[in-house]
Amino acid sequence: MLPSDDLSRARTEALAQIEALTREFDAIVAASQASNADDEHDPEGATIAFERQQVAALLEQARRRLADVDVAVIAVENGTYGRCETCGRPIASERLAARPTARTCIDCAR
Repeated sequence: MLPSDDLSRARTEALAQIEALTREFDAIVAASQASNADDEHDPEGATIAFERQQVAALLEQARRRLADVDVAVIAVENGTYGRCETCGRPIASERLAARPTARTCIDCAR
């Protein structure tokens, strides 16, 4: 499979996850507005606040993954995909198969 195919699939998955998490976040915010406005003293408020923070963290992680995919797509277009950004050596195909957005070889990643 070509790197661009892997990256296209990873981009589609990241966008779908961002969309789903955004809907979930919006639902949590709507639920918190419908409940007691005092999260600190409302037993349900702490749970809602935790869920909101957890989904926000997952959303940020998905956005970072999308940004990594976009950087990898640019590297494919520039002909630099698969080269370590630190040492310039080729990144092992096994590493790229496991993590298509890898920007460093395994030695430099350590």
